[in-house]
Amino acid sequence: MADSSFDIVSKIDHQEADNALNQTLKEVGHRFDFKGTGATIAWSGGQKAIEIKANSEERANAVLEVFKEKLIKRGLSLKILDADEPKLSGKEYRLVVTLKEGIDQEHAKKISKIIRDEGPKGVKAQIQGEELRVSSKKRDELQEVIALLKGKDLEIALQFSNYR
Repeated sequence: MADSSFDIVSKIDHQEADNALNQTLKEVGHRFDFKGTGATIAWSGGQKAIEIKANSEERANAVLEVFKEKLIKRGLSLKILDADEPKLSGKEYRLVVTLKEGIDQEHAKKISKIIRDEGPKGVKAQIQGEELRVSSKKRDELQEVIALLKGKDLEIALQFSNYR
């Protein structure tokens, strides 16, 4: 019998992220505490980053918090966000939030080490670019690996795909 396998990936559902951004923009436009603050949120760099502008550092952080709430409601992990500190640019504060997608080599090695050390013995993990392929002869062992990784507190959001 052939090995069963699945892929560990870190992808962003860009449609859901876009919906969360649009909902945030709408809420910022309607909320009383944002009136007259010039608070805006928009994509920058072709859906790789988000730029938040406001007239104070607190307002910029408040817009970020609203955006985080919308992401959570849409089922996206906050681990995809990498927010800088608000920086003064002219008369307004700018806050750049980059979206993390893909598993870098450092995290891939860390995940494969966790699988090797704590996972079932018959499981193999291979790094393939920005994802990992996990394979085993027994499907139950693959389920154990998924449960193991879900229980770990890693700095990146993980999804499990191509389960065969």
